[in-house]
Amino acid sequence: MTLRNVLEPMFSARWWFSWIAILCGCTIMAAGFVFFINPYNIVPGGVYGASIVMHNLFPSVQVGTFGYMFDVPLLILALILFGGSFGARTIIAALLTPGLMNIISTLAYPSKEALQALDPSQLLGGNIDLSNDLMLATVMGSVMLGVGVGLVVRNQATTGGTDIVAMILQKYAHIKFSNGVLLADAVVVLSGLLVIGFGWGRADDIATGGWMLSLYSLIAIFLSSRVIARVIDGASYDKLIFIVSENHQEELRKLIIEELDRSATYIKASGMYTGAAKEMIFLVVSRKEVRSVEHRIKDIDPQAFMVVTDAYDTYGEGFKPLPDKNDIQAA
Repeated sequence: MTLRNVLEPMFSARWWFSWIAILCGCTIMAAGFVFFINPYNIVPGGVYGASIVMHNLFPSVQVGTFGYMFDVPLLILALILFGGSFGARTIIAALLTPGLMNIISTLAYPSKEALQALDPSQLLGGNIDLSNDLMLATVMGSVMLGVGVGLVVRNQATTGGTDIVAMILQKYAHIKFSNGVLLADAVVVLSGLLVIGFGWGRADDIATGGWMLSLYSLIAIFLSSRVIARVIDGASYDKLIFIVSENHQEELRKLIIEELDRSATYIKASGMYTGAAKEMIFLVVSRKEVRSVEHRIKDIDPQAFMVVTDAYDTYGEGFKPLPDKNDIQAA
């Protein structure tokens, strides 16, 4: 392998875009925690959810610092299981996120006391205090976390923590990524319920109704997992069409091949009532093509039987490329 073969990928647009996306994802995630999650003791699972729990027990230590404490052992495990190239991205993203969280937190709070208390009334001068709108804080934080994690994972890295656990579950237990995150986060939310909700291990008084924060935590986990799935896999707008026509197969074939410039598949079938042999057409089109296809089929055969349904993922020529075996499937 020549030096050019090693260095050339580093100067490609794709390489730079990948790292910029990871940086943006880490920044978005850190900001989501600082502004919408940490101040309200919402525990959205993961290493940083566990760090929020630990911060309640030891307020003098920042949430991001606890993130480092949890991440290091899991990073070592990721290096062992996923190799050097994956580990390099994981190390950068996992070390960058808690550092950004600490920096943003220090800049956002006016004093050390406010930072230790994570007082939302002093966050950015109280301009985004959502103490009376916890649902809005939960939604905003969840979306930012989902977008941030999704950007990082889509570029074959991880922010560390339970992301690594979820990837291990996907690789060895064939549990999809977002489901793995959900399982791992359940343990963290339970610890949040015990420490923040019921005050186990805390010397200070428990805020009335603190246990309800765990309900917001569950909402946060669900919303962020859905956003992660959407960011990783993208929104699928393809439609799957099944067509049964008695005497117009050739006209439908010309419609698909010549007008739509697509291909389709004949599926051998038979009518349940008559037992007559039929050929059902299996066709995938984009969402914007559905209405015009429906109208053209009606023009060709008003008696045609047609079913239109969503195609969650479509791979192959004209659609997405087939995924590699190590690519992350979010949902």
